[in-house]
Amino acid sequence: MARRKKNSTILPKAESRLAGMKSIDAKLDLGNGMSAINFEKEIGALRLKVEAYNTLLSRADQASNEILKAEKQLASVSEKMLLGVAVKYGKDSSEYEMAGGSRRGERRRRVARSAGASAAVTPVAVTPVAVTSAAGVQTATV
Repeated sequence: MARRKKNSTILPKAESRLAGMKSIDAKLDLGNGMSAINFEKEIGALRLKVEAYNTLLSRADQASNEILKAEKQLASVSEKMLLGVAVKYGKDSSEYEMAGGSRRGERRRRVARSAGASAAVTPVAVTPVAVTSAAGVQTATV
């Protein structure tokens, strides 16, 4: 993503004032080094600094893009190197682990929990109970 370039808010205002001062007198001199010529030099100096700053931002953007490209390239080569070790020594070898891979035998397997697993009811052992009526007759066994 490109960095935002600098735009001076003072520069257009100063250029407008310079144009107004030049309409009064092209060589306006107010004393103490305050003249239209010196004012114009100050405006030019600021313009050059803003341009230099924006150029540096563009170069920084370019360098950042080059770094991102190099990172992608290195990630690709790194993955290919690890796969090469896996082909030569196997994915369950200590060499594969030394190269940065995870051995198949040492991988943790995640157990997926369902939403209803924590709310599941566990069965309770029921003991038979004989129910007798008021007349003393056994009616049911629960």
